[in-house]
Amino acid sequence: MRGPLGAVIGRYPSSDGNAQMGGIIRHNRKCRDIPFFVIFIAFWVAMIVNSSFGFNKGNPLRLTYGLDYKGHVCGEKRELELRYWLNPNQVYQSGLKSSQFKLANARTICLLDCPYPSEDQLNWVCDYPEGDIHISMADWIDRSYDYFEFLTPEMRNTSLQLQGPCYPVIFPSVNVYWSCQFIAHASNMSLRHWQQMGGVNINEDIIIDKSIHRSINSRSSVLKRYMADVGKAWPVLIVCGGILPLFLSVIWLLMIRHFVAAMPWITVALFNVLIVSVTMFYYLKAGWIGNDAISPIIGEHDPYIRVFGREIHHLRAVAVFMTFIMVVAILTSIAIIRRILMATSVLKVAAKVIGEVQALIIFPIIPYTVLAIFYMFWFSAALHLFSSGEVVQNDCDSNCCAYDLVSKRVNCDRCCGYSIRYTPHIGVAILFHLFGCYWATQFLIACSSTVIAGSVASYYWARGETSPEIPFLPVFSSMKRLLRYGLGSVALGSLILSFVESIRFMLESIRRKMKVANITPDSCIGKATSHSSRCCLRGIEWTIKSVNRNAYIMIAITGKSFCKASAIATELILNNILRIGRVNVIGDVILFLGKLCVSLSSALFAFLMLDVHKYRSGHNKISSPLFPVLVSGCLGYVVATLFFAVVEMSIDTIILSFCQDSEEHQGTAQYAPPLLIETLNDQNEMQRLTQGPQ
Repeated sequence: MRGPLGAVIGRYPSSDGNAQMGGIIRHNRKCRDIPFFVIFIAFWVAMIVNSSFGFNKGNPLRLTYGLDYKGHVCGEKRELELRYWLNPNQVYQSGLKSSQFKLANARTICLLDCPYPSEDQLNWVCDYPEGDIHISMADWIDRSYDYFEFLTPEMRNTSLQLQGPCYPVIFPSVNVYWSCQFIAHASNMSLRHWQQMGGVNINEDIIIDKSIHRSINSRSSVLKRYMADVGKAWPVLIVCGGILPLFLSVIWLLMIRHFVAAMPWITVALFNVLIVSVTMFYYLKAGWIGNDAISPIIGEHDPYIRVFGREIHHLRAVAVFMTFIMVVAILTSIAIIRRILMATSVLKVAAKVIGEVQALIIFPIIPYTVLAIFYMFWFSAALHLFSSGEVVQNDCDSNCCAYDLVSKRVNCDRCCGYSIRYTPHIGVAILFHLFGCYWATQFLIACSSTVIAGSVASYYWARGETSPEIPFLPVFSSMKRLLRYGLGSVALGSLILSFVESIRFMLESIRRKMKVANITPDSCIGKATSHSSRCCLRGIEWTIKSVNRNAYIMIAITGKSFCKASAIATELILNNILRIGRVNVIGDVILFLGKLCVSLSSALFAFLMLDVHKYRSGHNKISSPLFPVLVSGCLGYVVATLFFAVVEMSIDTIILSFCQDSEEHQGTAQYAPPLLIETLNDQNEMQRLTQGPQ
């Protein structure tokens, strides 16, 4: 067992035997947990190498647009963004269960708009002009992709066999996520013209519609579109995920400083308003309220044509989830009304600290700036990593013969389509990139928390007064100590939390895959084990977060290694659990609600920004507001965490210091600053902290 902390927290004897105030901040410091800081540096080198692979191999356009029969990405040249399937019979065959033909091997080209059959003649869509077709690409586009009149008799004959180079426009098509999806209602006039010219039989069936829709609506395609949405909505992320939460967090800190008594009530009321508003927006976009549901169709189209995608089902699932969260939140808010006065008392402690150490309000801008630069790099690398597959030609045995304008003959060799092949190491690179984001975020938050704790500790152990032992700028002095001695300890604490969160994420992914595969345990024992393991992991995660936060306080005060600081903090908390439990928990609840207010505000403004024409139609249309809104909300929460840590760490540091001070001096705190004692006396918190609940 360790001895009293009087020699650790409080005063250290100087060389002449006299006690010195504030010696704790400087005494016996040295670099701690150095191997973990080396690991963190090596990890960053690996992150740079991993990202460079994505920048070298990736192309974010692949997340939005399809490939043509030459393996080129639509949208790379001349704004030919729409993928169009030339041969309707190949599309039909790909939809048959008995057929081995895959839609990926059907002949596709990139167009500017989706062709539509004419009412008085047969329209054609011809292959890219080359060989003996002496017209430019611009002329080809101006002619609506039709140069049938320039074909030789041989070319016309192969075209009537649906082997190109020109193909008839029999079915109307509509732009669905930059692919021309056929509508299974053939034009009678166009079909009559085709038959009169001696064209081969064209299959008419709903299969031709479903085959393309199944490809567009596949899980991998939806995931790619979600990632592309994040890239397209980068202005929304900057405003709603960066600038807005910065502004709101600073405003919240200033209001805590000047209107501390009203802030718990304002926070609870605002939280309920925001969560109801965000939930209603999900209902709007899901089509359950009003006529503003998302649509996969891009641009103008026949209002009677309706196409549904997975995106709207995902929005409806999130809307149901948000409804549940909204009900629980409102009921919880009602339940804690009587305890909000206790939160007011504990927030006054932080308000007085902020008033004395005013640099704390602006300090989070430093980690915020670092984190903003990191996120810009990380999101760019993530988009390239997700699109870093290799474009390869498929290996098929199907009949994909088509006329080759260069060789001037029907070519049946190497006529298969192209696909993007993702190797297993790309999946590992993406997981590593995701883990890196979480670790780097937790590391910066931990650094910020440690600096704040060191500043507040300096304030407390100087009796809340200006002292020659307290530097003029305690925040920057605390930052200097962290950079010189504590980065290894912070790296270790954030790494532990990241590992636990990663394990929980992987187990949750396995559970979902088992549920989809219908192999989840049916017995009561199996279900109980599954639910209890999830609860245990969440409990472990919450415990580690709490231990880490208090460990960072002890690192800032004592300069100990992470493990020793955790042990000191844990023992101190256990010895004083009745003193700090009631006051700290309700204070943490209010702070958590404050973070959610910033996060929900970011999500709400993201909904509003995404509701403009720019993101609803045309080149920048997003498939769903779901991912940009979620990312904006998450970024808002991270920014709020950085700024709210000023209040959070101030409360925790003051309470831990106060409890130890009281313990070392028979229940009477000797180092508590007058402002703190005055606040505690006014709210009768001194009795609650020292005696606990009766």
